[in-house]
Amino acid sequence: MARQNKTLSKYSVGTGDRFAHQAKAQLRACIQALDHGLEIVPVWNKSNREHTIIGSDPASVLHAAEAAVKALGWKSPWFCDADHITSETVDRFLDSCDFFTIDVADFIGQPAPAVDIDIFLRRHPELTGNIHLAGVKEPFTITAETVRRTAHKFLAAVKKAGEVYRKVENAKGAGGFIPEVSMDETDRAQSPVELLIILAAIADEGIPVQTIAPKFSGRFNKGVDYVGNVPQFEREMTLDVAAIAHAVQEYGLPADLKLSIHSGSDKFSIYPAIHAIMQHTGAGMHLKTAGTTWLEELIGLAEAGGKGLALAKEIYAEALAHREELCGPYANVIDIDPAKLPSAAEVRGWTSEQYTSALRHVEGAPEYNSSVRQLLHVGFKVAARMGRRYLDLLEANEAVIARNVTENLYNRHIAPVFLGVSDAISMKQNAPAAQSR
Repeated sequence: MARQNKTLSKYSVGTGDRFAHQAKAQLRACIQALDHGLEIVPVWNKSNREHTIIGSDPASVLHAAEAAVKALGWKSPWFCDADHITSETVDRFLDSCDFFTIDVADFIGQPAPAVDIDIFLRRHPELTGNIHLAGVKEPFTITAETVRRTAHKFLAAVKKAGEVYRKVENAKGAGGFIPEVSMDETDRAQSPVELLIILAAIADEGIPVQTIAPKFSGRFNKGVDYVGNVPQFEREMTLDVAAIAHAVQEYGLPADLKLSIHSGSDKFSIYPAIHAIMQHTGAGMHLKTAGTTWLEELIGLAEAGGKGLALAKEIYAEALAHREELCGPYANVIDIDPAKLPSAAEVRGWTSEQYTSALRHVEGAPEYNSSVRQLLHVGFKVAARMGRRYLDLLEANEAVIARNVTENLYNRHIAPVFLGVSDAISMKQNAPAAQSR
């Protein structure tokens, strides 16, 4: 059975589903890619934080995924991701997940014991001197002091990753899950040299890591476009891919080790660069999107009009009233300009088209409002408090919501990143859907 395959395919997409109602719609996007000759493996992800806010359980993600796979006849691999877990939160995911994103960002910068650093330096004399990465013209010159400084900053975090990995391994068995190490939710990007040293440490820990998520330069805010220097990002990713290939050869890490880019969704400006790098190097990639499926639910409700539109407006009003509470846990991955948030009274007067145009991510469209989008992105707690009232409307308007979910994931993410079809981003934009007001 496909589910017994614990090796991640070359290309995969991580997708969130806050309320576990859109797994079929998300899987249809992967089926569309397969129809174009490319296997994109779905990985349904949901963090402990999101489960806690909603009051859900990891088993709900598994059950929704299983139902979608069965209903649509998906024969390729698929996974459920314990997203951004730590040693304190991993236990509740052990039964339901087979992909574990081990988040050690909080341990970056915690100094490792001097004896551990000394052992690491003695074990890795090959890290000093000129390092030649395949496909990179100029060698990197790494000094012993650079290795020591990097080990001082990252070794404790890698050892924590090893601790969590072994806890999962004891429960799932060796090879029974996909391990990812995540270092993206931190203040400073890791350089390719640092990534190479980190990978050497990961190998020492005996972690058969299949994906690694470093932090890149620029802002990767949730649900909106990349903010930063695109050529710099392209150079960083190119060098990271080369560093990974070097580490695989040097340290015996899994041959299919690949970058995991925690995009936060909608990073349209860097998607062409990502595609070009994959085409040039032959590298695989795991693209992890954020929980913007929930925004497509809101768009679908607003398109449906009537009670759906009324509820979407109510959710905005509540999110606006509780903005500080909702934004707090996501403060480092959102940039909301309060002055650009319309009043609840103004939104109550919006038509379906006004609501969807403000929320749907169409860069350059005069109606698009990134602050509204980011506020509603973190506002899923409001819908969670509504319970069945919200879920009943999702089910009553399944067709229009599912269409938005599938088109968003395929047209705006899978097609430009994996197929290089950049104009797919705009295939649906500005094309008015049938709406009832």
